[in-house]
Amino acid sequence: MVFAIVLGALYSAPNLFPIDPAVQVSSTKSATKGDEVLLGQVKEALDVENIVYEEGFVDPVGVKIRFKSEDTQTHAKDVLERKFGEENYTVALNQISDVPGWMEKIGAKPLNLGLDLRGGVHFLLEVDMKGAMEKAADRYATDLRTFLRNEKISNRGIVREGDTVAMRFTDAGMRDRARDRIRQAHPELILSDQSSGDEWRLVARVNPDEVRKVQESAISQNIVTLRNRVDELGVAEPIVQQSGAERIVVQLPGVQDTAHAKEILGRTASLEIRMVNDDAAALESALRGRVPYGSDLFKDRDGTPILLQRQVVLTGDRINDAQPGFTDTTQEPAVIVRLDSAGSRIFKDVTRENVGKRMAIVLVEKNKAEVITAPVIREEIGGGRVQISGSMTSREANDIALLMRAGALAAPMEIVEERTVGPSLGKDNIERGFKSVVWGFAALILFICMYYMGMGVIAGISLSVNVMLLVGLLSALQATLTLPGIAAIALTIGIAIDSNVLINERIREELRWGASPHMAISAGYERAWATILDSNISNLIAGLALFIFGTGPVRGFAVVHCLGIMTSVFSAVFVSRGLVSLMYGRKKHLEKISIGQVWRPPVETLAANFAAPDGAKINNPKENN
Repeated sequence: MVFAIVLGALYSAPNLFPIDPAVQVSSTKSATKGDEVLLGQVKEALDVENIVYEEGFVDPVGVKIRFKSEDTQTHAKDVLERKFGEENYTVALNQISDVPGWMEKIGAKPLNLGLDLRGGVHFLLEVDMKGAMEKAADRYATDLRTFLRNEKISNRGIVREGDTVAMRFTDAGMRDRARDRIRQAHPELILSDQSSGDEWRLVARVNPDEVRKVQESAISQNIVTLRNRVDELGVAEPIVQQSGAERIVVQLPGVQDTAHAKEILGRTASLEIRMVNDDAAALESALRGRVPYGSDLFKDRDGTPILLQRQVVLTGDRINDAQPGFTDTTQEPAVIVRLDSAGSRIFKDVTRENVGKRMAIVLVEKNKAEVITAPVIREEIGGGRVQISGSMTSREANDIALLMRAGALAAPMEIVEERTVGPSLGKDNIERGFKSVVWGFAALILFICMYYMGMGVIAGISLSVNVMLLVGLLSALQATLTLPGIAAIALTIGIAIDSNVLINERIREELRWGASPHMAISAGYERAWATILDSNISNLIAGLALFIFGTGPVRGFAVVHCLGIMTSVFSAVFVSRGLVSLMYGRKKHLEKISIGQVWRPPVETLAANFAAPDGAKINNPKENN
């Protein structure tokens, strides 16, 4: 009992510390971290504008500056955006708690408050529909390449050109045969012939109905992906919904690392696997500005130019899972990718047919492609397990794995609006919500102490422990507290006292019928346990139903309600029993219990109903007042 109380007090204590507004400056490149040089530049920029700040420090995600007021925080953000608002840095609003460092090291952090209590961050993202059609064309190019190979229709290459797919054939017969087969397999494609000299081309584009479906699918898939990414960030009760035809609104309540959230939400992290064009003459021509047909010029992480074939062998759509890890040989940070069955088959075929050649892993973010690694294929690789490594930090490997695991975006997105959201229900309603819990708790404690005297005091202490354990548990889980959550805490207080009432009334009943104080206490706790368990299981079932079938605030209410039921059973039975044992258990000859007025029938009625053994004494009814 003492261990649980100490643990609950430790994890609920961070909520007593204030939370100050802050501004965070971090690099958009995961490999670049904040350092003392950046901190000095930030402080210098603030000093020039005579902006007063409390402190500045460097943490793993960047530089943070603490302020006393939100007005100063907003002014500082504008100043820092003008100085560091280049594409290499992100300037974002943040909130920092005054919790001591030793508490944070053991995971003791304050509760995250929802948008209706503390506010949060609001993002408006715009989906690039042109990019959605280009990604759809990439998928069609891959599918058509496989389809024509299976149909044994020879061709001179299939490439994406904008939002269309161009197929080249050696003669008109092959082109006509391919057109007939493709029309049967893909009726949603519009096919047109384009001939030039001895080259017969067939160009495919999706029809208007399919374009509309692709765009609607892009919005839907991006919403699902954003929700997955928000879940990976650990944000509870977020709002992710469509706004208009091409925009998505994301609201993140109680976010601490807003810069990281902004970075994760805005990244596309599309993965492409391409073969390297190792022709030295072609590379030299590309460097002079004449990129060979069917190839693209990229740079690797060291800035070295590398020529890749335009044909995409495999895309991130084939990824089942991605986890950060380390290479087997050098123990460098890496991303372990597992492909689905179709992706595994394609990857196995490509590696078998290109042994001795180089294959490039390309990460595409915000329409900027970067070659992560370009190893030589030594042997056929099967099993669907791909290891991506090459000049990346552990943090970057974790971020890349997170984005791939959460799902690839169907289309690139851009953050067109970012702002902080204040408490939507106003400070007055927030204060009333907290006051309702405090005054209800105080009134309940006062009544129970007056009615049950000493046992009421013990019930009040156990009820206080219950609230402390509940807050500590919510803080340890880093849950987000909203007004429905406060309502659930108030309900938990009312339900928790029922168990103490059942126990005390059972003890009174035992005393009423002549049991000794020790026997009454023992019987009261043992015989009330079944009733307490039954009633709380019923409440727990109702709470689980709310959690399973509810959404948004209803689920938040259900989480707090279910956790409150578990803490109330522990505090009402175990904590209360421990305190009673501490108070009365040391007395061998206990004559009375402070449990208020106990009405009992006259002694004659007791004697008539229960024949006392020879020499036994029936206690005086007033002895236990």
